[in-house]
Amino acid sequence: MRCPYCRHPEDRVIDSRPLESATLIRRRRVCGHCGKRFTTYERVESTPLMVIKNDNRREPFNRAKLRNGILHACEKRPISSDAIEKMVAEIEYELQDFVLEVPSREIGERTLKKLHELDPVAYVRFASVYKKFADLEAFLGELRKLKRRHQREHMKTKQNALEKEKWKLSHVDSPR
Repeated sequence: MRCPYCRHPEDRVIDSRPLESATLIRRRRVCGHCGKRFTTYERVESTPLMVIKNDNRREPFNRAKLRNGILHACEKRPISSDAIEKMVAEIEYELQDFVLEVPSREIGERTLKKLHELDPVAYVRFASVYKKFADLEAFLGELRKLKRRHQREHMKTKQNALEKEKWKLSHVDSPR
């Protein structure tokens, strides 16, 4: 940064403060040559993440669109607004791995995964729109997969509980 008074290229930052919820940083600087102080403002330059649609169209990532899709799937379900906001924030954070473009299917798959963990009904609602179920058979097929996955998870949980109980019984202090 060049000093605005003497044009000397070296200065020192003496104070930094984030402004506008940390998207803007105000820095107080002092020139290494003339000693005068000046203020600079730095803003992170961000390039918008583009979503590659199935027909190869591109559009900017829209957080509100993601949120509305999740809200619609969770309608009349016992899911708090905080849980929905947390899910949207997590998905948005995960998308930072993509530099400039992200396929729409990636967003859909991440959303499905999180909805599956949160609520099976919301999952099926979102899946029916996302996967474009053409008929009742496609819908029932997804329900069968969901039921099998749920049964596997239930069995795994039961098995873990049994193993934990066995371990406890085998490690109980015996009288000496």
